[in-house]
Amino acid sequence: MRVIEDIISDRGSKYAVSGAPCGSEEEAKALIRELKKSKKFAKATHNTWGMIGAEGPVKNDDGESGAGAITLRMLERAGLRDHLIVVTRWYGGKHLGGDRFRHVQDAVRIYLADLGLSAGGG
Repeated sequence: MRVIEDIISDRGSKYAVSGAPCGSEEEAKALIRELKKSKKFAKATHNTWGMIGAEGPVKNDDGESGAGAITLRMLERAGLRDHLIVVTRWYGGKHLGGDRFRHVQDAVRIYLADLGLSAGGG
C-alpha cells in the first residue's frame, strides 16, 4: 500500500493519504485492516475511504460524514477504477468545519498526482 504521511496540518489535525489497487469491498476492508496494523493508523480518528470496482462505488466515512463521497467523486473524475484511496485524519482538538472537506479533497489530489493522474475540479 502506498502511504503519503504528514501532507496536511491544520489546527492540530494531521492528515495522510494511502491507496492500493483494489477490486472489491472485501479487498478494501482487508487493505484497511493491513493499514491499521500500524499503531499510528490504528489510533487515527478517521480512516475514510472510497473505491470504484466492478460492483460499483463503495465508501466508508468512518465518522467523518461526507468524506467517502468526496473521495468517490474525485476517483470518478480522475477515471481511476479498481483502486482504493484512504484519507486518514488525526483529530487535533479543534473543529475544522467545512475546511475538513477541503483537506480530504487536497489529500486525494496529492495521492492522484503521485500516481500521475489529475483529479479534475474540486
